[in-house]
Amino acid sequence: MRAALYARVSTEDQAVEGFSLDAQVKRLEAYCRVRGWEVAGVYRDEGYSGRNTDRPEYTRMMSESDGWDTILVLKMDRIHRNSVNFAAMMDDLRAKGKEFNSMQDKFDTTTAMGRFVMDIMQRIAQLESEQIGERVYIGMEYKARNGTGHLGSGHPYGYVYEGGKLVVVTDEAYTVRAIYNLYRRGSTMEDIASFLNDGGIPAKKGGQWNKQSIGNILHNPLYAGYIEWDGIVRKGEQEAIIPQNVFESINGPIHTDGES
Repeated sequence: MRAALYARVSTEDQAVEGFSLDAQVKRLEAYCRVRGWEVAGVYRDEGYSGRNTDRPEYTRMMSESDGWDTILVLKMDRIHRNSVNFAAMMDDLRAKGKEFNSMQDKFDTTTAMGRFVMDIMQRIAQLESEQIGERVYIGMEYKARNGTGHLGSGHPYGYVYEGGKLVVVTDEAYTVRAIYNLYRRGSTMEDIASFLNDGGIPAKKGGQWNKQSIGNILHNPLYAGYIEWDGIVRKGEQEAIIPQNVFESINGPIHTDGES
C-alpha cells in the first residue's frame, strides 16, 4: 500500500491543539512502518483552514493520485472541516479506486461501517467549526460596534500590537504620512510603491511595496483613528496617524455605524 501522508495546521490549531506539522508527519510515518506501507509522498499545508480546498499541498496531492493508493491523515479534520468538501473528495477517491485512512479515528473506507461513522464524524467536525466561527463573529462584531480592541491577528503597518491594543510605531508612522501626502499631490499608488522601494524603505516584515499594500494604507480608516469590520465603522482606541480630514480628502466622509 502506497500512502500519501497529509498534514495540515492553521494558526488556531497550533495555539489550541498543538498539532504541529512535524508532529503529525512523524506519527504518520511511524504508522506506515507498523503497517508495512510505503510512504509515497508527504504533503504539508501550514496556515490553511480546513473549511475549503484552496490549499497548495492538498491540491498537489490530489493531482498526484497516480502515485499513491491511500491518503493517510492523523485526524479527519486535518483533511476537511466541511462535510460537503469531504464528500466530494471521497467521490473522487472512489472513482479513482483510492482509499482514505484516518489514523487517530481508526476509520478507513474499506468497510461499510467505517464509511458510515466517518460521515457522521465529518458532520460533527463541521458543526464544531461553524460554532467556533459564530462565536468569533459575535466577538468581532461587538468590538467593531463598541470601538474596542484590535480586529485582526496581524500588525498593520504603522502599528504594533502590544498589551491588547495598537501602539504607533514612530518610523512607520512617518512613512504612512508620506504615502498620504504623495498621493494627495498626484502620485499614483505605483509611483509611491516604487519611490519607497527605491529608497530602501521596507514594507511590513521587510517585504516590497506594491499597489495593493499602498492602497490598503490609503483606504483604511484605522489610520484616522477608526476601526472597520464587516461594514461596521466606529471610533477606535488606537492613536490616529493622520488627521481625519486628510483621510476623508481621499476617501470621502467617514460614516460610523448608524449614520446615514
